[in-house]
Amino acid sequence: MQVSSTVKELEEVIEQYHEALDVFVRGTPEPMKALFSRADDVVLANPFGSAVRGWESASGKLDEASSRFSAGEVLGYERLSTYTSADVATIYEVERGKVSVSGGPVTDWLLRTTTTFRREEGMWKVVHRHADPISRYDSEGPLRAT
Repeated sequence: MQVSSTVKELEEVIEQYHEALDVFVRGTPEPMKALFSRADDVVLANPFGSAVRGWESASGKLDEASSRFSAGEVLGYERLSTYTSADVATIYEVERGKVSVSGGPVTDWLLRTTTTFRREEGMWKVVHRHADPISRYDSEGPLRAT
């Protein structure tokens, strides 16, 4: 497969991924889950807890996270970098939006995210997503207040 068609297909999947995130933060995880690989090496690290590995664990964490969201809206993405090869691609983005978590007030959110896609049976699938709310410099680095 030519790299140019691979990149075009990847960008189409990233657009679907963004659309899926918009409904995910409204409490609907299915479109996001449909984009994930079912492989044992899938990794999901979200702000609700420790990273998990494997589709079964990731699926459960996606359900749990989405069930805590309501009144969500993605306001935008800032892509800082894309790394693409024929079968693996990684994007680094800053996601911005508004959401209610666990019935609380609708609040602005900002996440720095790294997402890795892998071609499986001719389709791009998410095999890694890491999202965290660290967005500002803190002189304490890894010892920052949580």
